Amino acid sequence: MLSRTASNLYWSGRYLERADFLARLLDATIRLASLPSTYGGDPSAWTGALASAGVLDAYNACNPAVTEKDVIAFLTVDPRNGSSIRGCLEQARGNARAVRTALTLQAWEALNSGWQDIQRYPTRGLSRSRAADLVEAAQRAVVAFEGSAYRTMLRGDGYWFLQLGAAVERADNTARILDVKYHLLLPRDELVGGSLDYFQWGTILRTVSAHTAYRWVYKGDVKPWLVADLLIFNSKMPRSLTACYDQILTLLDSLAADSGRRGPAHRIASAVQRQLAETNIDEVFASGLHEFVDRFLADNNRLGAAVAEQFLF
Repeated sequence: MLSRTASNLYWSGRYLERADFLARLLDATIRLASLPSTYGGDPSAWTGALASAGVLDAYNACNPAVTEKDVIAFLTVDPRNGSSIRGCLEQARGNARAVRTALTLQAWEALNSGWQDIQRYPTRGLSRSRAADLVEAAQRAVVAFEGSAYRTMLRGDGYWFLQLGAAVERADNTARILDVKYHLLLPRDELVGGSLDYFQWGTILRTVSAHTAYRWVYKGDVKPWLVADLLIFNSKMPRSLTACYDQILTLLDSLAADSGRRGPAHRIASAVQRQLAETNIDEVFASGLHEFVDRFLADNNRLGAAVAEQFLF
């Protein structure tokens, strides 16, 4: 496969995953911000959403203050934010359009229809209800594309690059949530319980679509160290860091088997996977969750750079 085609598919996967993450992040933030402070409402929820999305500096450069209305617009449709939901879907569609023949008709139509749906929304002044509608439209678009690709695309380079981009982005998004919310994930000897615990940690789980999974795995109240354990180490949780790197390594192995060679991306992914396998949640909290996540984000960025150098240039 030409490196240019691989690059377009890889970035389509990343942008679609980012759009889905932003949609879930916005949905969870609206829920949290709607609550009175006595029931777990967080007055800094919108600042946290911007930080989790990695666009806080970009937002501050464009807006004088953090307000709900401005943050909703910035994360959804603001043309000044290339990483908004609308911007991500537009870039995913642009990349896919450049390699239209590498996709099946069903996959392309799912993505194109989703992009057209988002174009109906104005570029500013979205209310909560309109933002909720946009979030649902974006999630439908991503699910429709992923389902179509899964059901109709050949298991070859094109499909693997799409999935690789999504997996690298997914790992980054989960780590960002942990990094922004680490101050809530307190050590085991801290008191837990009450509305603040329930809603704040429940919001973290909802942002990565893990609330039901947590109940199935731990069968009890939401506890901070178990939230971190689920999102870092549980290989059965699709958005955990461990699950993402298991998938990344499998995809890199498939690409290597097809091309007959390995490279720096494999070595970095193997090292990260090994580090995750040899660490547990007690060691993470002992050394510092924030420091652990910082190292992971740096390693994930190195992997992205290695993938680009190895396959996309």
